[in-house]
Amino acid sequence: MKFKMQKKQNQLIQRISDQHLVVGIDIAQQTHVARSVNFRGIVLGNPISFGNHEEGFNQLLQWINKLLDKHKLNKIIVGMELTGHYWLNISKWLTDHNIEVVLVNPHLVKKNKENRDNTQSKSDIKDSLVIADMVKNGYYAFTRSNSEVFEKLRVLMSNRDVVVKRLVTTKNQLHRWVEIVFPELQQVFKDITGKGAISTLRLFPTPGEISTLQPQDIVNKWKLIMKRQSGLSKARLLIDLAKRSVGTQRAIDAHKLHLKQLLEEYDLATAQLEAIEHEVTEVLKEIPIAKKMLAIKGISPITIAGILGESGDLRGFTHGNALLRHAGLHLAEAGSGKWKGQIVLSKRGRSRLRRFLFMATIGLVTNNTEFKALHSTNVKIKKMKKIKSIIKLCGKLARILVGMD
Repeated sequence: MKFKMQKKQNQLIQRISDQHLVVGIDIAQQTHVARSVNFRGIVLGNPISFGNHEEGFNQLLQWINKLLDKHKLNKIIVGMELTGHYWLNISKWLTDHNIEVVLVNPHLVKKNKENRDNTQSKSDIKDSLVIADMVKNGYYAFTRSNSEVFEKLRVLMSNRDVVVKRLVTTKNQLHRWVEIVFPELQQVFKDITGKGAISTLRLFPTPGEISTLQPQDIVNKWKLIMKRQSGLSKARLLIDLAKRSVGTQRAIDAHKLHLKQLLEEYDLATAQLEAIEHEVTEVLKEIPIAKKMLAIKGISPITIAGILGESGDLRGFTHGNALLRHAGLHLAEAGSGKWKGQIVLSKRGRSRLRRFLFMATIGLVTNNTEFKALHSTNVKIKKMKKIKSIIKLCGKLARILVGMD
């Protein structure tokens, strides 16, 4: 269904007919709660609690069928909020049983909870009724079903985020370890996580061990694990600094054990990241639009995977502005009477998609001639702030991507 923004709300409301049973489900980890209303918002039947398993789902279906028969209705629409990942199984199960599932914004559920009883009280039974009311009033969005290849990208990129966080944490811990035990190492190797520094930490982590060695001994050991190693001059500098190190000399055994574990975590996270990125590259080969996107100078394969993993098939968007709304990059403004509020980004959308669109735009502004010229015009001629120019170019990129498919 294609919408013009000014008519969207009317069309969503008009889809709910007098033959609809509108069901709202409050999603939880183990036990969901459902309530139902008709197209006017009149409560039908009693609430039902059911488990997050097939027996519970069948119990829900029987409850729905009884209400359909009792009230002479023949259409069903089920609304639920996106509570973590717990809504995925029930949503897929209902869709497989030819029941329409729509989604409501958890933020709006909180805003609408006082509509019925004018109180701040909150319960699963009340929330399920609020969700049903919101669906009846047209405050819902359609679920986006994507092919398996896009689902693969989303899972892989979500996994990549977890691994990257672990890797960054480990690198920070390595920096801390070096600054406590051997701070002078940073005078020899500018990058503590570079091959030279990591190899040195593996072979002889403490200044005490290094100070007992000869320069040639260090070079020989470097050769065992590095194809291109530093020479005698760097080895001499390393020994000289080790002898004059101000690093701690207490609890050395404990520090060495800590370093060993940090290096193991570093190796594991690095290997996992390489495996994920290799798999992402292979999956991108299966998506035709990804090949076109890769032809754009300035966008990396990982950024493309992040965008496609979160947005899904771009043919599902009628305009670039729809992609921006999906990411939460559309503008919001508050005002009343003579008072006019500041225009800000709504940030009501997928944060990961927002991040990758921003990163893609940064890459284009840095490396792409056309985007670099547009950014320069915005900043120097139109006197925009740099960040405002970047956000504006995010919109241009979104329109380009949607128009490519």
